[in-house]
Amino acid sequence: MVRSGHWVGTIKYPGDGRFADEAAAGIDGQIRATKELGWTLIESRNIDGKNIHDISDEAFDVVCGKLADAGVKINCFGSAIANWRTQITDPFDKTLDEVHRAIPRMQRLGCGMIRIMSFAVLKDRGPEDQMEAERFRRMRELYRLFTDAGITPVHENCMNYGGMGWTYTLKLIENVPGLKLVFDTGNPVFTDDRSKPEPYPKQSAWEFYRKVKEHVAYMHIKDGVWDPEAKKSNHTYAGEGQGDVRRIVKDLLDSGYDGGFSMEPHLAVVHHDPSIQSPEAIKYANYVEYGQRFMQLVECARNGA
Repeated sequence: MVRSGHWVGTIKYPGDGRFADEAAAGIDGQIRATKELGWTLIESRNIDGKNIHDISDEAFDVVCGKLADAGVKINCFGSAIANWRTQITDPFDKTLDEVHRAIPRMQRLGCGMIRIMSFAVLKDRGPEDQMEAERFRRMRELYRLFTDAGITPVHENCMNYGGMGWTYTLKLIENVPGLKLVFDTGNPVFTDDRSKPEPYPKQSAWEFYRKVKEHVAYMHIKDGVWDPEAKKSNHTYAGEGQGDVRRIVKDLLDSGYDGGFSMEPHLAVVHHDPSIQSPEAIKYANYVEYGQRFMQLVECARNGA
């Protein structure tokens, strides 16, 4: 059974549009895109340009009311806690303030999962000189605060300590017992594998996934192709890039995965319908098409195609 907005109940369709802010900045458009796809859950990240744990109390009240009226729920907080903008050398109080704002909002929404990270990589230091002891201490405290509140924190393999390679994720789990993961299929495409010698190659999404699979509780679906000349990842629809999305999804389903799939398109393409011209409309249409295509990918995976 796939939870979290994606396929509620028996495995049917992946719902939720993770980060429905990729469909629209405001909650109205996020709800509309979610319902157009036939989904009932949103993994909330930003609303009107601010993370959901940073918007005002008044704005949060409005969001809660609109979600309730629409019959849409938040299955996961895509928080900015300990993310790639937060240095391990920054005062810990700032991070703790975010945690203490997030917890009561999650409890009000009945949301039991939150995405966190393991602080930005210190760029002036090598992979074995990343203030590990302090990272692990802070991460244990974050884990304790959330789990004491009945909330499951899940760590994402993004631009952070645990995202440097699968060996670092496993070391993080070893030092933060019980920590679960949200695995992002697209992040390895553009991320150096610091578990290997210099010059660092890009990571393999399949290798990373296989090494951490037993700890994965949730999935972010993103894909892309690395452009070595431009030094960036050109994002694609799921299954059309180097993120091994089809292979990973099939392996998950064959293994009885009961977590959720959350969309994070990052697409910057011009939509193929010439009648759709405004940036907002293109963003919305891309998001909906991404979700539709991913549902088809899942059906193929379920049927062995």
